[in-house]
Amino acid sequence: MPEGPSIVILKEAVQQFKGKKIIAASGNSKKLNIDILTGQVITDFKSWGKHFLICLPNFAIRVHFMLFGSYRINEYSDKPARLHLQFDNGELNFYACSVMLIEQPLNEVYDWSADIMNPEFDHKKAVAKLKSNPDMLACDAILDQHIFSGAGNIFKNEVLFRIRIHPESLVGKLPDQKLHELVTETVNYAFDFLKWKKEFTLKKHWLAHTKTICPRDEVRFHKAILGKTRRRTFFCDRCQELYK
Repeated sequence: MPEGPSIVILKEAVQQFKGKKIIAASGNSKKLNIDILTGQVITDFKSWGKHFLICLPNFAIRVHFMLFGSYRINEYSDKPARLHLQFDNGELNFYACSVMLIEQPLNEVYDWSADIMNPEFDHKKAVAKLKSNPDMLACDAILDQHIFSGAGNIFKNEVLFRIRIHPESLVGKLPDQKLHELVTETVNYAFDFLKWKKEFTLKKHWLAHTKTICPRDEVRFHKAILGKTRRRTFFCDRCQELYK
């Protein structure tokens, strides 16, 4: 599943179609009447976490790539498209994803202050949300899209390793300094991720995710399926402190 920075990269890559008219639309989406798209003009592209938003004059289309979704710009795959948009200067194709119509104003649907890639992200709000969930595990907190929209499993492993917090630590037991570090480093990692993804060097910078040896202590990482999210977790129980 693409994480927030990857959706930002997509948003930047499709700017050529902003202000352009959709001259043809097709696809196998069952949740969207695709016929309403032909003749519509793209007013903007936005992202909220892992959601890619195609803005039109009176509604928006939300694309969520789920686990196996993909896209093509000015090219196509042999697979059937969930959504195909044709313009006079190119085309967009989306595959194996969720596509739905949003008729409400996006400002009523999305809390932009929760999006870790958005200039409106609110550090204080994020800390307050963490404090309101004292029994939440640290490994679940980073994956909570209401707190850190756009963060995914790579974030979880890398951020917790950076700030030396054991993934099974209770949020309510974290000192205030650690809560602020958790928020700050989740946002910092988002922009590191974006930079490295654009350079095609992301995996080279992983310190914990999928790794076997801790680069600080040179002992074996633990690998476990943890938290309510049941995602792969890599951690060092020597340098990552357990707060319980």
